[in-house]
Amino acid sequence: MSAHRFFEDTGFEFATLIALGAAPYGLSEVGEVLSTAARIADGDADEWFDQWSATGERCMDQAGECEAAGHVVSARWLYLRASFYMGTGFFYVLATRDPSREIAAWRRHRDAFARAMALWPTPVEAVEIPYEDTPMQGYLFSGGEGSRPLLIATNGSDGTMADMLCAGVLDAVERGYHVLIYDGPGQGAALYEDGLPFRYDWEKVVTPIVDWASPRADVDSERIALCGWSQAGYWVPRAAAFEPRLRAIMVDPGVVSVGESWTRHLPPPMLQMLDAGQMEEFDAYMAEGMKADPGIGLEAAKRLEPYRTDSLAEVLIELRKWDLTDVAGRVTAPAWISSPDDEQFWPGQSQRLFDLLTGVEDKVLARFTSEDGANWHCEPMAPRIRAQRMFDWLDETLPG
Repeated sequence: MSAHRFFEDTGFEFATLIALGAAPYGLSEVGEVLSTAARIADGDADEWFDQWSATGERCMDQAGECEAAGHVVSARWLYLRASFYMGTGFFYVLATRDPSREIAAWRRHRDAFARAMALWPTPVEAVEIPYEDTPMQGYLFSGGEGSRPLLIATNGSDGTMADMLCAGVLDAVERGYHVLIYDGPGQGAALYEDGLPFRYDWEKVVTPIVDWASPRADVDSERIALCGWSQAGYWVPRAAAFEPRLRAIMVDPGVVSVGESWTRHLPPPMLQMLDAGQMEEFDAYMAEGMKADPGIGLEAAKRLEPYRTDSLAEVLIELRKWDLTDVAGRVTAPAWISSPDDEQFWPGQSQRLFDLLTGVEDKVLARFTSEDGANWHCEPMAPRIRAQRMFDWLDETLPG
């Protein structure tokens, strides 16, 4: 990948690369991404939110004009880009001068996505999946007529449904799979509308989905696969350890211990403080550290939000449960695991997961390299390269 950088702030830089990589899927236009990024000062959360929102609103206005004039194809792609740009800006809304705009901004992003789905050229069904006392919202994309294999696509800790379209959804549909995207607890509508927090035992989320999907006439219940990206690299194998009806799993990347992405940068005295139960002292020290390093503060509120707490200490204690070491050996479904060069959040964990899957006969550790421009977490600039390798494997792996 080119050494050129758009931002010194690593979060801004990574999100910009994702936006550029989304262009082949119609989620963005390279020119719009470059123009928007050029209007943002490095590390300025207000400008980030304002400028991405402005680009999204411009697309939204044009989409409405095109739809009213009967230009359905143009309207569809404009609504989709509007949703993606608004979602990109939304990530930092809690770090802006007015975080109270969060829910309105999320709803605006989601409305644009729903409008795009309503104009989609192939069948897309808005669905509600029974889950405890609150149904999960989702969309089921049809891969064609008749009973077909189903791919359940799981988002990470902070992505949007729009993001999922370039994380394998459209690639799978093109290959003839039905694909379900959904908001699990702590994600999307489940978080912002229903107030449901993350949970470590993701089998309690996936099993209801399989229960809901299996009786459908259009789903081949013997060919259900589960995939996930980013933090879902933990949730997917966790679910597979307890849900035997899954016939294959794919993760990008593999994640064994979620909390290590938080703790590996902390000095030993800070970790000792957690061990001693000094929660308030820990949070006070972290607050001072965020003042010294604004980049940490930019993301902190967003990262804490799905856990429904503003205490980093509480989250780090909770994340001690988020570990696959003792359960990965229960997985038997064939597994595909990406391992990108320069993985910045969970380095080395794809190999660790591969090694822990002792009950899996068919497992692949797929390395993605900087030479191919496919490095970094979730290969932001090479989604087509990832999709080709991932789905060629799935085509050859699912029975029948």
